[in-house]
Amino acid sequence: MKLSSKSFSVACAIALTSAASYAQAPLKIGFLGTMSGPAGALGQDQYDAFMLGIEHLGGKLGDSQVQVLKEDDQLKPDLGVELAKKLIEKDKVNIITGVTFSNVMMAVHKPITDAGVFLIGSNAGPTPITGKGCSPMYFSTSWNNDSLHESMGAYAREQGYKRVYLMAPNYQAGKDALAGFKAQYKGNGLDEIYTQINQPDYSAEIAQMQAAKPDAVYVFYPGGMGVNFVKQYQQAGLLGKLPLLSAATVDGTSLPALKDIALGIITSSPYSPDIDNPQNKKFVDDFRKKYNRLPSLYAAQSYDAAMLLNSALQKTQGKLDREPLRAALKQADFKSVAGPFRFNNNQFPIRNFYRVDVAKDSSGQAAFVTKGVVLKDHPDAYASQCAMK
Repeated sequence: MKLSSKSFSVACAIALTSAASYAQAPLKIGFLGTMSGPAGALGQDQYDAFMLGIEHLGGKLGDSQVQVLKEDDQLKPDLGVELAKKLIEKDKVNIITGVTFSNVMMAVHKPITDAGVFLIGSNAGPTPITGKGCSPMYFSTSWNNDSLHESMGAYAREQGYKRVYLMAPNYQAGKDALAGFKAQYKGNGLDEIYTQINQPDYSAEIAQMQAAKPDAVYVFYPGGMGVNFVKQYQQAGLLGKLPLLSAATVDGTSLPALKDIALGIITSSPYSPDIDNPQNKKFVDDFRKKYNRLPSLYAAQSYDAAMLLNSALQKTQGKLDREPLRAALKQADFKSVAGPFRFNNNQFPIRNFYRVDVAKDSSGQAAFVTKGVVLKDHPDAYASQCAMK
């Protein structure tokens, strides 16, 4: 059948319109995090920083306009799986990022990666997905859980603390935390106390701790748990008397609530707002202006996730084909706000971990002050168990 010149013109116009619409279709990113409850500040920091990263990139990743679809898992693994499936099957997202807590990550990791969707984790790093359970579809801009705590274990060993009391919530990240601390500490942990997630009252455990008479205490209590624990530690008269060491307990999400109460606490972290490099200065200044608070490590890792994706999509010219995009992601061709950053074979970063103290800044406010690198270019302990190259 021969088309008339008019029909041919209409057909061409329709084809061109369809092609233009396809070309202009935004890159869909699913953001899954814990946005509510006592730990909601962590997910909010991740989300806010990711969106700031996209803003810094002119609303694009690579050359593609971006649509971010946000979902709150409420720190419920089953809900996390349900929302991940919604993002993939209904919303047709190209990539998922975020994921705040390790129990949620353990639930959503396989459903997302098995669906052939790239997952760019910007906080939770449970050990099972770091070693034998590693996936070519998963990249982390944060750390393996153990690694976050190994630096404070090394610090405690260097300080000569002979008897350290250990406390953490009873879930995957809490168990990884104390395992990581002990791996570098190599001393005598007096006791390991695991408490309920989001437990509000630690008075009984603190009394038990005092009775044990340790040289120092190491805790991992993210979000509102950390605020409650530190306040009760102070109320027991222990701050300034019994050294309190921690990771992800006093951070950018909890310091505003603790203020001077937290002075003197020593933390380990892969990030601090005072890290001296151009990209971090811009990030901190603009995050503070936009959100009226300092960024936390959760924010820094999520900002890095945006920059990682941008660097990879520039290399693939916006194409999402699996192997080229994975190869581009592995190059990690961006400047992290936290300093040196490169991927190990398991697609978790090799990075620095710092000693960061809570001390008064030049204005007299409680702030984070970096006291140097404890573990330099530090790989996690599980990469050798990952079969990927």
